[in-house]
Amino acid sequence: MEKTDLIIIGAGPGGYEAALAAAKRGKSVILFNGDRLGGTCLNEGCIPTKCLCKNAEVVSTLRDGEKFGIDDFTFALDYNQVVGRKEEVVNGLREGIATMLKAAKVKVVNAKASFIDVRTVVAGNEEYTADDIIIATGSDSRSLPIEGHDLECVKDSTAMLTMDYIPASLTIIGGGVIGLEFASIFASFGSQVTVIEFMKQILPPFDSDIAKRLKQALSKRGIKIITSAGAKKIEQNEDYEITVTYECKGKEETVVSTDLLMAVGRAPRVSGLDLEKAGVEYSAKGIPVDDLMRTNVEHIYAIGDVNARMMLAHAATFQGYRALNAIDGVKDDIRFDIMPSAVFTVPECGMVGLTEEQCKAKGIDTMIGQSFFRANGKALTMGEPDGLCKLIFERKSGRLIGAHIMGVEAADLAQQAADLMNSNATCASMSQIIFSHPSVSEVIMQAVHNVK
Repeated sequence: MEKTDLIIIGAGPGGYEAALAAAKRGKSVILFNGDRLGGTCLNEGCIPTKCLCKNAEVVSTLRDGEKFGIDDFTFALDYNQVVGRKEEVVNGLREGIATMLKAAKVKVVNAKASFIDVRTVVAGNEEYTADDIIIATGSDSRSLPIEGHDLECVKDSTAMLTMDYIPASLTIIGGGVIGLEFASIFASFGSQVTVIEFMKQILPPFDSDIAKRLKQALSKRGIKIITSAGAKKIEQNEDYEITVTYECKGKEETVVSTDLLMAVGRAPRVSGLDLEKAGVEYSAKGIPVDDLMRTNVEHIYAIGDVNARMMLAHAATFQGYRALNAIDGVKDDIRFDIMPSAVFTVPECGMVGLTEEQCKAKGIDTMIGQSFFRANGKALTMGEPDGLCKLIFERKSGRLIGAHIMGVEAADLAQQAADLMNSNATCASMSQIIFSHPSVSEVIMQAVHNVK
């Protein structure tokens, strides 16, 4: 049996970043990598999809060449090269993580680990023990339990990333971040795309004003979006055509396509860990933890998607830092209530903090300022006039408590808003910040000036 200071199960952003941070603090660390270094984010999520998003952006720009004075221009898209570029980026980053872990003297065990008891895990035929254990096993794609959900033609996001062709037509069940990013990507590549979303708006976690504008923008680009629609059945005929039957406003309708993506969220990966042997409480909804990321077993922690608090790569990373601080008895000032997020559609959307709907539900009296990208000089020079910046301030204190943005560079603008929120910026203090001109960030300044 091998003894170490810290065992980490899972090598995604939460796991490998925690391992590097722990090693920097002088701890001996064993990191169990059950699949590929970097986890879902690097190999099957954030990074490969962003590679495709960039390709889609380039294709869209080339198609709009006339508005930039480029006439009689033709081009052909080689999807094999698109996939090749994606793999090159992913492989390079994965190799970089391996190099950092080796330099930090983190021992990486390329096997899945499961518990034997409260301080011991087994991987292969070897046993390992530690004073503290962090579970960071991530999540798996979910599927709707409807007729036909298990047909071979039903792809999840991982399968979509391994395709070697562009679908002639694509139906996507789910209008969340994953579904809409793939919708935007393949619409740019020339697929006829239909999105079926159960909720009354796409991007359910986002502010409704942003969701409405994004739906309009995507619809203009030829993406058919059906909201308040519940998928009921999936069928495939002898010609390989896929038919999805859905119910909308009390009526059954169908949509036919060559390909189908099931994008209805992700589920915490808790199976195979033998958590019962360690006495760790869990359910299909994940592993419950307190604000220190501790499970019900004091020296066992759970971070990232597996605790289902917030399924974002950067959330996992900082939850790992919180767990390490708890192990070391160190208090930190990490603000988990200020968690920026983005969806890389065309146009982008970014958000941080409370939505207007959440403020109303909490009884928070607010002041709201809005500005439009069509009045922003930099956005116009970029040929990107479509967008909205919406800032929410608590009326009593004047503090910025929410930022919701759709438009070019929205992800970076949401991060800028998050920086301001972490500094407890107010409407008054923000009105005195000098913004460079011309810059897209001036939409934030203008929204402050438009507060009512």
